[in-house]
Amino acid sequence: MKQTLRLTALALATCVLAGCATVDVTKTGRGYYPPTNPNEVEILMTEPTRPFSEIATVSTSGHEMRAEAKMHNAIRAKAAPLGANAVIVQQQGIIPTGMGGGQRWATGVAIRFN
Repeated sequence: MKQTLRLTALALATCVLAGCATVDVTKTGRGYYPPTNPNEVEILMTEPTRPFSEIATVSTSGHEMRAEAKMHNAIRAKAAPLGANAVIVQQQGIIPTGMGGGQRWATGVAIRFN
């Protein structure tokens, strides 16, 4: 039991220090849409004027402070299999990690244009 706890703590510490980036997508809309090409999924900072349907909520964290493009690409890769045309980033920020560094995080919704 002690060994398992020790290994779990070591794995968690490694993720925190190494910056394990994660993207979580939770399907919230009804129905099924064919997957889209991740390269065509738009990252939006404001709600579009075109009609759309929400497909899923998206949250991500653990990205390097200067890696906003990598974070956006990771979001695209997770939203595309659900058929998303875009992801509206609703909140984002940086969690300071000391010594001038930080980890980027964001939340938003994956959408499909009607």
